[in-house]
Amino acid sequence: MINSIKKWFAGVKHFIKKQDRKTIITSIVVIIIVIAGAIYYFKSHPGVDLKFWQFGDKKVAAKTIEFINSNNLASSEASLVSVSRESGLIKIKIKIGTTEFDSYVSKDGKYLFPNIIDMSEADESETENTETTSAASCDALTKTDSPMLDAYVVSACPYGLQMQRAMADAVARVPELANYIKVRYIGSVSGDTISSMHGEEEATENLRQICIREEQSDKYWGYVSCFIKAGDSTGCLQSSGVNSSTLSSCMSDSSKGITYAKQDFDLADSLGVSGSPTLALGGAIVEEFTPDNKPIWGSSRSSDEIKSIICCASNSEPSFCSQTLDTASAASSYSENYAGTGSTSTANCE
Repeated sequence: MINSIKKWFAGVKHFIKKQDRKTIITSIVVIIIVIAGAIYYFKSHPGVDLKFWQFGDKKVAAKTIEFINSNNLASSEASLVSVSRESGLIKIKIKIGTTEFDSYVSKDGKYLFPNIIDMSEADESETENTETTSAASCDALTKTDSPMLDAYVVSACPYGLQMQRAMADAVARVPELANYIKVRYIGSVSGDTISSMHGEEEATENLRQICIREEQSDKYWGYVSCFIKAGDSTGCLQSSGVNSSTLSSCMSDSSKGITYAKQDFDLADSLGVSGSPTLALGGAIVEEFTPDNKPIWGSSRSSDEIKSIICCASNSEPSFCSQTLDTASAASSYSENYAGTGSTSTANCE
């Protein structure tokens, strides 16, 4: 082997000696031009897969598949379909079961990106989405002569309180709106007991508000408007003029309170409601936000949002539709004020 290498170098040396100086210089210039041209081409074509790149990329891809499978990151065993380069990253097509999808890995194999957000596409479509989402949503609502907007909540959820605050403000500004909105509650019934996501105290308050709504409806918004300030049920029952004996009878009689509650819970289940608050109209969920958390109805969790949804769902717009109510997001949790600082208008309790 060593002798063969020596003979090869000797042959090269003999060849060079036979060439004149001009030929050697010309050959070197040609080689430099070819190398420079190759460098320029591949810099201007970053997506081109060179074989010597592919060798390293395939090793990184194989290690990525091994990592996914050894850490149980997929529902079934993952396999490699193909490897390529895209925007400076290694793009690997993975197959899991019968489904194929793309993932990305850094060139050093250190970071795995299950998906990529194309920011250029988002920038191009942002203006269009903002302009068309509200109109499309309004057109999609089923129109009736007397739409009824239901808000499903639980009474101790900060964002359920936020929705009740927006609705209470809407009723305070336009009393007629009380005929178009209804607060319903989320929970379950077992025997003669109801339960709620935040425990027994919340379940009791849910039942209390349900009984007031069903049997003393003229007191409901007065009670809720007081309760959302500090959660003082005893003081709010007195200040809103709720008949305590009627309320007690409703809450203790399973043919009343529990029956009313079960109607709410069954409706919530039929719609697939799981979060507080959730809006529903005519047996369909009403979305409040676009996928990128922009308000669909002009403002979020506000009294003007409530009015806007009802007006969109009306065959003939009521006179109050020409009014602009409060467009600020209502405060979440307990608050003496309508609008709070730093309230999260897109959140809910689940």
